Amino acid sequence: MDVAFWRDKKRGEFMTAREEMSIIRRQLDKYIGSKVLIKANKGRKKIIIKEGVIQSTYPSIFVVKVQNEQTDSFRNVSFSYTDIITNNVELSLFPETE
Repeated sequence: MDVAFWRDKKRGEFMTAREEMSIIRRQLDKYIGSKVLIKANKGRKKIIIKEGVIQSTYPSIFVVKVQNEQTDSFRNVSFSYTDIITNNVELSLFPETE
Protein backbone atom coordinates (compact mmCIF):
# COMPACT_ATOMS: atom_id res chain seq x y z
CA MET A 1 0.00 0.00 0.00
CA ASP A 2 1.52 3.30 -1.11
CA VAL A 3 0.93 6.01 1.47
CA ALA A 4 2.06 9.61 0.99
CA PHE A 5 3.70 11.35 3.92
CA TRP A 6 3.16 14.98 4.86
CA ARG A 7 5.15 17.09 7.26
CA ASP A 8 3.21 18.66 10.10
CA LYS A 9 4.61 22.20 10.11
CA LYS A 10 3.63 22.90 13.71
CA ARG A 11 5.12 19.80 15.27
CA GLY A 12 7.89 19.02 12.77
CA GLU A 13 6.65 15.41 12.54
CA PHE A 14 5.77 13.29 9.56
CA MET A 15 2.23 12.01 9.21
CA THR A 16 0.44 9.93 6.63
CA ALA A 17 -2.07 11.48 4.27
CA ARG A 18 -4.77 9.43 6.01
CA GLU A 19 -3.88 10.97 9.37
CA GLU A 20 -3.89 14.46 7.90
CA MET A 21 -7.28 13.87 6.26
CA SER A 22 -8.61 12.73 9.63
CA ILE A 23 -7.36 15.93 11.28
CA ILE A 24 -8.97 18.08 8.56
CA ARG A 25 -12.27 16.20 8.96
CA ARG A 26 -12.28 16.71 12.72
CA GLN A 27 -11.62 20.42 12.22
CA LEU A 28 -14.46 20.72 9.67
CA ASP A 29 -16.83 18.81 12.01
CA LYS A 30 -16.57 21.75 14.41
CA TYR A 31 -17.87 24.13 11.74
CA ILE A 32 -20.85 22.22 10.32
CA GLY A 33 -23.56 24.82 9.71
CA SER A 34 -21.03 27.66 9.47
CA LYS A 35 -20.80 30.03 6.53
CA VAL A 36 -17.57 29.74 4.52
CA LEU A 37 -15.93 31.30 1.49
CA ILE A 38 -14.71 28.64 -0.95
CA LYS A 39 -11.87 29.33 -3.37
CA ALA A 40 -11.53 26.37 -5.75
CA ASN A 41 -8.86 25.97 -8.41
CA LYS A 42 -10.55 24.24 -11.35
CA GLY A 43 -7.44 24.12 -13.55
CA ARG A 44 -6.27 26.14 -16.57
CA LYS A 45 -6.17 29.31 -14.48
CA LYS A 46 -9.88 29.02 -13.68
CA ILE A 47 -10.59 29.87 -10.05
CA ILE A 48 -14.10 29.83 -8.64
CA ILE A 49 -15.03 31.78 -5.49
CA LYS A 50 -18.37 31.01 -3.81
CA GLU A 51 -20.07 31.45 -0.46
CA GLY A 52 -21.63 28.42 1.16
CA VAL A 53 -22.50 26.56 4.34
CA ILE A 54 -20.74 23.36 5.45
CA GLN A 55 -23.47 20.70 5.46
CA SER A 56 -21.76 17.45 6.43
CA THR A 57 -18.52 15.49 6.52
CA TYR A 58 -17.86 11.92 5.43
CA PRO A 59 -14.72 9.74 5.55
CA SER A 60 -13.39 10.98 2.18
CA ILE A 61 -15.41 14.09 1.32
CA PHE A 62 -17.23 17.06 2.80
CA VAL A 63 -20.35 18.76 1.42
CA VAL A 64 -20.97 22.50 1.11
CA LYS A 65 -24.36 24.01 0.20
CA VAL A 66 -23.95 26.90 -2.27
CA GLN A 67 -26.49 29.17 -3.94
CA ASN A 68 -26.85 28.96 -7.71
CA GLU A 69 -26.27 32.45 -9.13
CA GLN A 70 -28.59 32.08 -12.16
CA THR A 71 -31.58 30.78 -10.23
CA ASP A 72 -32.68 31.20 -6.65
CA SER A 73 -31.95 27.57 -5.84
CA PHE A 74 -29.25 25.88 -3.76
CA ARG A 75 -27.05 22.93 -4.63
CA ASN A 76 -24.70 20.69 -2.72
CA VAL A 77 -21.08 20.60 -3.84
CA SER A 78 -18.66 17.99 -2.53
CA PHE A 79 -14.91 18.30 -2.10
CA SER A 80 -12.32 15.82 -0.94
CA TYR A 81 -9.94 16.42 1.94
CA THR A 82 -7.06 15.92 -0.47
CA ASP A 83 -8.29 19.05 -2.30
CA ILE A 84 -7.42 20.98 0.86
CA ILE A 85 -4.09 19.20 1.34
CA THR A 86 -3.05 19.97 -2.25
CA ASN A 87 -4.33 23.58 -2.02
CA ASN A 88 -6.86 23.07 -4.82
CA VAL A 89 -9.55 24.24 -2.39
CA GLU A 90 -9.24 26.91 0.29
CA LEU A 91 -11.88 27.57 2.93
CA SER A 92 -12.26 30.78 4.92
CA LEU A 93 -14.75 31.14 7.75
CA PHE A 94 -17.00 34.17 7.91
CA PRO A 95 -16.96 35.93 11.28
CA GLU A 96 -19.83 34.98 13.59
CA THR A 97 -22.54 37.66 13.72
CA GLU A 98 -24.72 37.87 16.79
